[in-house]
Amino acid sequence: MNDVAAAAGVSQATVSMVLNGTRSGRVSAATAQRVLDAAKDLGFRTNVHAKVLREGKSRMIGLIGDEVATTEFAGEMILGAQQEAWRQGYVLLTVDTAGDPGLEKAAISMMQSYRVAGVIYAAMYHRKVEVPATLAGIPTVCVNSQDASGSLTSIFPDEVAGGRDAARILLDAGHRRIAMINIAPEGSPLPAATGRLQGFTDALADAGLLLDPRQLRYGDGAYEDGLTFGAELLSRSDRPTAIFCGNDRTALGTYHAAHLLGLSVPDDVSIVGFDNQSLLIPMFSPRLTTFQLPLVEMGRLAVAEVLSGSSTPKRLAVDCTLHSRDSVALAKVPA
Repeated sequence: MNDVAAAAGVSQATVSMVLNGTRSGRVSAATAQRVLDAAKDLGFRTNVHAKVLREGKSRMIGLIGDEVATTEFAGEMILGAQQEAWRQGYVLLTVDTAGDPGLEKAAISMMQSYRVAGVIYAAMYHRKVEVPATLAGIPTVCVNSQDASGSLTSIFPDEVAGGRDAARILLDAGHRRIAMINIAPEGSPLPAATGRLQGFTDALADAGLLLDPRQLRYGDGAYEDGLTFGAELLSRSDRPTAIFCGNDRTALGTYHAAHLLGLSVPDDVSIVGFDNQSLLIPMFSPRLTTFQLPLVEMGRLAVAEVLSGSSTPKRLAVDCTLHSRDSVALAKVPA
């Protein structure tokens, strides 16, 4: 700072105020610019360790998650968090625990040592989580998950609204014989499965329809479920004219089941998926109508909430975006 002060012709105190953003009303804009130009010319860098000791926290935000570095979904979430952190003058410190409790404990300890400004506790897939007690005292937000205790802010996809919108797409196209292949066994607490089914059945009920239990299948979200259950549904004498698949992998299997039965998508059966997985989308012909998980937006919101200073826990359900493509057609009027 003394070198910058000499180059700019000001005091070291003036340099400190300008570089630390505390000059308001005390240093003119022209003088501040002169200081910034001198700092740039001299290659000045803030002493981060000294700054942490003085302020009690760093300009880092921790992100801890299970398998966050090895899934397509997590990359988008990290991107959103990283962009918002950078916009607010912070950097993101990411640790993938691979579901190892020992590694998670070590990661939290490391972040405490670095005095991070807050922690984003992320999950690979939407579910309820038990947040480690060692995070107490650090601003923490759950993302793509829900804090089981309800004491922390949780940011997650609005699964119910997604299921409701999927049904409405098919209803608006005139379909009334509609099936669903879910992504978890019956009775599973998985929020993506329960929420999408609830929204789907609610929308059918609003239209005066009940989901026929014979037109509902429970899988695990795998391609094989779509292949098996799709074949079962489409082999029925009262086969559905439309199927809502709880994720894109199931939808891909259902496409292939229809093809093996000599049926066409969407002429014989309309299909809606969920997730908009970029690795799978090119495999669909015709292109799949599906919903985009709001991963980038959830990452951005997580950082904003961590830095907001709010102590009031929130439940933020974020809308999933529809990608309307070619897999839904108007229902054929029965002869």
